[in-house]
Amino acid sequence: MSIRVRFAPSPTGQVHIGNIRAAIFNWLYARHEKGKFILRIEDTDLERSTPEAIATLLDILKWLKIDYDEEPLYQTTQMKKHLAAAKKLLEDGNAYKDNKGDKGEAILFRIPWDAEMVPGVKIAGPQEFKLHPEAPLTISNKGLHYATISKKGKSIPESACLAGFKDLKVLDANQGVLFDIKDHIDAILNKDAVFTLDNADKMQFTRRTVSYDDKVKGIMTKPLDSLKDFVIVRSDGSPIFHLANVIDDITQGITHIIRGDDHVENTFKHIFLFYCLGATLPIYGHLPMIVNAAGKPYSKRDGDAFVGDFRTKGFLPDALFNYLSLLGWSPGDDREKMTREELVEAFTLERCLRASSQMDIQKLTNLNGLYIAEMPLDKFIELARIYSKDESWIKDQSDEMFKTVCAFMQSRVKTMTDVSLWKYFFVEIPDYDENVCKKQFKKPEICDALNKLLPILQKTVPFNAADIEKAIAHVSEQNEIPHGKLNQPLRAAVTGTNIGAGIYETMELLGKECCCQRLEFAKRFFQ
Repeated sequence: MSIRVRFAPSPTGQVHIGNIRAAIFNWLYARHEKGKFILRIEDTDLERSTPEAIATLLDILKWLKIDYDEEPLYQTTQMKKHLAAAKKLLEDGNAYKDNKGDKGEAILFRIPWDAEMVPGVKIAGPQEFKLHPEAPLTISNKGLHYATISKKGKSIPESACLAGFKDLKVLDANQGVLFDIKDHIDAILNKDAVFTLDNADKMQFTRRTVSYDDKVKGIMTKPLDSLKDFVIVRSDGSPIFHLANVIDDITQGITHIIRGDDHVENTFKHIFLFYCLGATLPIYGHLPMIVNAAGKPYSKRDGDAFVGDFRTKGFLPDALFNYLSLLGWSPGDDREKMTREELVEAFTLERCLRASSQMDIQKLTNLNGLYIAEMPLDKFIELARIYSKDESWIKDQSDEMFKTVCAFMQSRVKTMTDVSLWKYFFVEIPDYDENVCKKQFKKPEICDALNKLLPILQKTVPFNAADIEKAIAHVSEQNEIPHGKLNQPLRAAVTGTNIGAGIYETMELLGKECCCQRLEFAKRFFQ
């Protein structure tokens, strides 16, 4: 079988990482199986699926290097096919019109009464429901409407499709048969007969279930008596997602549908649509949800949730692609940094995880740092210029100094926005973080040691990392300060901050004159 998978987003502006993760998994599966990766743009929400939103989606796919094998199919171009399918379902008795008050008639798909004809439907056995005595039971070709009893004896309104109640019998409080569906099913299906029963005590029926083999979650099963007939065309004449989605999958010859597990319930409905439309059911795989630390769906409230956010904040496309590939899938070993070729070779649906996957920004950040560290220096310099172009300190800086700092800092950068922290390399006096200074200079012995270090540094020749370290070690020993304890205070004095590359190497790059000038300036913080 030639594998054909699709990514079918409804572009409304930003692209969520959960949606793009589904695209990545589809792309990997198609490439692994030597199949086709198809893009379908479900643009029927005309208010939100604007040209700008679609352009954003296409740009994100291009940035992540997720290529597709055919021209995108726009769902709005399929409207005639959707409505023609709805008409055929009506003609075949697999759908019906339902009046929605003054809003007109909608078209609903009917779960087939002879459901055993549908692959995946099986007899589960006898079932019995106790009914609330004060609520009427209505039976029609539009389904059953009834009420069960809560633990406190209150009425709980329920409804379900007619097909959920094979061999239905309704009994009164004396166990007498009020209604036997076998005596009325022809009138219900063919003559629109409606039966309303008062004083019904319980109903007995044969439960049927519908199942499919989910390639990620395993066998998924749902009772028909928990399903309802569902709208496929709105009263305004526009097709609903369920119909449009299935028709488009048929049109594009989709063999495998890999999507988020928020669509599991839709799949049970779509099984019947595919059957009644005379089409082969695709193979399904539903991906685990991306969650936050509390196990809740990951959203903007938890941090960056859109691909564009990560791009803006300096994450590389290959790093994000790599990370999302492993968010809900495992290669079967402990690899975490993988090339696209390695991911394609290893990817199978069977290795997708069933449990939800927790978004770990720190893990992604560290992985991004590895990708940045391995980047060719000229490419890194090019990106660094892009991410620093709006910084005031970059103006009038020498090209040579910028390249030198890039070469020095590349392996320390986690995201490209870290470049904005490089100001202290390019200004005479850096911006001093007062909170950092208060913390680092609060001990008198530290301040005294820094004062004593200044004249020693002024005489240090050559001014390189090794000799700078010796000078600092000498002062530390003379002042009985443990080795390394002067490093952070010295960093604060020389750079104004508490983060950065090794302080000895940083000072060598800044030069003797700059470092001594800043130490002199920083004295005001430790008086």
